[in-house]
Order: sequence, then structure tokens, then C-alpha cells
Amino acid sequence: MNADAELLNFIYQNSEMGVKTVKQLLAITENQAFQEHLSAELKEYTQIHEKAKELLNQHGLEEKDIGALEKIMAYLAIDMKTFKDKSVSHMAEMLIQGATMGIIDCSKRISQYEGEADKDILALMKDLMKVEEDHTERLKKML
Repeated sequence: MNADAELLNFIYQNSEMGVKTVKQLLAITENQAFQEHLSAELKEYTQIHEKAKELLNQHGLEEKDIGALEKIMAYLAIDMKTFKDKSVSHMAEMLIQGATMGIIDCSKRISQYEGEADKDILALMKDLMKVEEDHTERLKKML
């Protein structure tokens, strides 16, 4: 797989996981302020996901969705972690952990493909990383 395809599919899958996770947590929380925060996150992840799909199509590449098993495992992990503790603090911590993993993965891939990948794709990767960083900073206030 070439650098463009790998980066775009990473962005596509990462943002898809963000969309699914945020939607799941929106259905769980009853805290209005947290719902507003999650809605803003959902909008940002959705925009990046749509842009990744657009770039995949422009480059003649096929979208690779997250595997069904991975989706189910992520859903169940969130369900289990929020079964006993549905507090905003706990859910914010879960999101921070996920975003931190995303930041690390983005940073590694940017370093790995900086000279090879299309500038628009690298810019979208950097946008995704910035979104993850911003989410983390805003979520820290909810701990």
C-alpha cells in the first residue's frame, strides 16, 4: 500500500471510530454540558471523515472501513467501562486515552511519510492530530 492510501485510510478509520465512540457516549450521558462538548467533537470527526472519503475518491483509492470485530469490541469496551460509572469525569478520561493514542499514531505516521505523501493528505493528518489535541485539552477540564 502506498503512503497516500495508508495515511488516508488511517484518517478515515480513526475519524470513523471517533464518530462511533462519540455517538455511543452521547446516548449514555445525560449531562447537558458534556452533550454539547460531544456534539462539537462529533461535528469535527464527521468533517474529517468526509474529507478523508473525498480525498480517497479523488485519488482513486478504496475506503477501508474498520473491521466488524474491531467495531464490536470497541462498542463492548465502552459499554463495559460505562456500565458502573457514567460520570462525565470517567467518560472524559476514556476519551482522553483514545485521543492520546490517536495523537501518537498521527505523529508517527506524519514523521514516517512526510516526504512521500501528498501535501493535502499530510495536511488532513495534521488537522486530525490538532483536533485530537484540542479535544484532549477541553476534556481535561471535565475530569
